[in-house]
Amino acid sequence: MTSTRTPTRPTALAVGLLGALLVALAWVYWPTLTSLVSRWSDDPQYTHGYVVPVFAAIVLYFRRASYPQEEAAPSWWGVPFLIVAAAVRLAGAVFAYEWLEAGSFLPALCGVVLLCFGPAVTRWAWPVAAFLVFVLPWPWQFDQLLTQPLRRVATICSTYLLQTLGTPALARGNVIVINDQEVGVAEACSGLGMLMTFFALSTAVALVMRRPWFDRLAIFLSAVPIGVLMNVLRITVTVWLYQVADERTARLVFHDVAGWVMMPAALSVMWLESVFLSRLWLPAEPEAPVPVPAPTIVPVSNPASPPRWAARPVPQKLSRPEAMAQRSLAGDP
Repeated sequence: MTSTRTPTRPTALAVGLLGALLVALAWVYWPTLTSLVSRWSDDPQYTHGYVVPVFAAIVLYFRRASYPQEEAAPSWWGVPFLIVAAAVRLAGAVFAYEWLEAGSFLPALCGVVLLCFGPAVTRWAWPVAAFLVFVLPWPWQFDQLLTQPLRRVATICSTYLLQTLGTPALARGNVIVINDQEVGVAEACSGLGMLMTFFALSTAVALVMRRPWFDRLAIFLSAVPIGVLMNVLRITVTVWLYQVADERTARLVFHDVAGWVMMPAALSVMWLESVFLSRLWLPAEPEAPVPVPAPTIVPVSNPASPPRWAARPVPQKLSRPEAMAQRSLAGDP
């Protein structure tokens, strides 16, 4: 007699262990988490930090059907991840690298999930780790490496667009000159934060959509041109408002209205891109089925042994006078 183990006790144990480890993780990383929230609120380059966790939750919701319920089991493979996270955090604290301290949160979270639910659930929840990359602070050198080229591209493209619309604009470094007025494209206007937001958005769309890998890769990489395009449109509209309206209106549109409009606009562009990709490749024509001839049954004629499937006469039951008359005609006594 084989005994079946009910999943109630292991699941309750795993959930309780997960809650305890998350509380311990929050206590250890509390200074890092508060610094992240402060950065999301004050630094214009990281204002997308509040939106990215929502994308991660949406992706996990769409992946709920593939949750490996039967393979969920605690695993000791989470212990090495926790040791690595502790070593990385210690190195970041010793050498005063904030990005290294915050980056250690990622292997620590993976170790907690591995310790509670095992490798199968960790592989299922890997999009959360992918989204955390967009909200954690990056090295200062990396930010500067991206910020300066993005500022220059935004300045040149916005000036060209203003000239195309008939506005006498001139680019001097990262400053747009219109008549006697100068509008500077500061670091906050580089579009790096918007680019990170669109990268998170394109990642969510690529993970949710059921399309070939080429379409998903194209959607993911399209975050770069879409982010640059949206930032150029925002700067162009702002500079144009400096001419036709006052400075207060221009700043209101740049900081508040544009933040709410850019996201639906980017989604619309990604939808158009998805429609274009769906019509780019011709669907494969299904092959015509090969006709299979029906089997033919040829009966073998043998008078001595008729085939089994041949119909046999059913004997009829005669009455007693008819039987006696038939026997007398045959000559039987």
